[in-house]
Amino acid sequence: MPARTTSAILIERHGAPDVLVERVVPLRDPGPHEVRLRVDAAGVNFADLVMRAGMYGTVPPRPYSPGFEVAGEIVQAGAEAAGWRSGDRAVALIRYGGYARELIVPVQHLFRYADGMSPTEAAAVPVAFLTAWVALFETGNARPGDAVLVLSAGGGVGSAAVQLARWRGLRAIGTAGTETKRAFVVQRLGAEACFDSRGHWESDVAALVGARGIDIALDAMGGRATAACRRLLAPLGRVVFYGMSGAFPLQRKSWPRAAWTWLRTPRFHPLELIQPNQGICGIHLLHMGTKEHLLRTALGEIYGAVSRDELHPIVDRTFPLTRDGAVEAHRYLHERLNLGKVVLVAPDAAGRQG
Repeated sequence: MPARTTSAILIERHGAPDVLVERVVPLRDPGPHEVRLRVDAAGVNFADLVMRAGMYGTVPPRPYSPGFEVAGEIVQAGAEAAGWRSGDRAVALIRYGGYARELIVPVQHLFRYADGMSPTEAAAVPVAFLTAWVALFETGNARPGDAVLVLSAGGGVGSAAVQLARWRGLRAIGTAGTETKRAFVVQRLGAEACFDSRGHWESDVAALVGARGIDIALDAMGGRATAACRRLLAPLGRVVFYGMSGAFPLQRKSWPRAAWTWLRTPRFHPLELIQPNQGICGIHLLHMGTKEHLLRTALGEIYGAVSRDELHPIVDRTFPLTRDGAVEAHRYLHERLNLGKVVLVAPDAAGRQG
């Protein structure tokens, strides 16, 4: 029997979006506790861009395929893949490898999604909504009535965070860089207000919340934004830090820009946090270790809320799951114009989107 292969979009060298290539690569059979998943849709995340630029810390040796989240159908299940069989629809949350037509996935990284969802919608959920969930409810320990500040509220994680905050009875306030995004955050997502991230948003937020301050600030920007978030905190307030997008504005690696953002991001001595009763936390969704069970529980709740029309995965644009499609998707994300998620869709998956 000839060896099985699949098509994958790879990072062979670092650089601008057009360094991505598409290759035919070997694909082994699944092990006892694994499945072979046909990919119908793959979510695109900002971290994929950082990987491609050569500035992401935890990656395998090149060449490799980026992509943390995919949705599709199991075409082959291992002998001990308990609860899964060929024909089942599934979402996979993985560390890399998602820009491929098929891939091997351990069963512990598989999740079910609601029957009424398309693969494209399902692939738009895991990274954005789970990052927001952990930031708000696990690390942030949000309670009803808390005031939450979401930086970059129009993007994938930001739009999920605003929705989750509203869903749990929190007061959601956002920032965004364009008038279109700010209108989207308020009118479609339901935030109380959304201020210009390129303007004087700190004073705008302070004027809105007054002396009570912000209970939780979700920061993926770094630089001066992190210091501003801390100044806005109420007693017992928390900054939850999950990225430094301000260091990666360009399509190519820019160590000077990264260093400049890093230098402007404040450092905290533990003693500085005592008197103001503040907390500074960091999260990385793919390094949860012994807490990974929280993700399964949370994703079940999220997909349940989606099926009840309480939460909505927002897909701004789709591109083909091809080399050219991935290049265009990366370019689009670099422009910072997306309202919600960007998803790659397999060219032959049109009939499986219902």
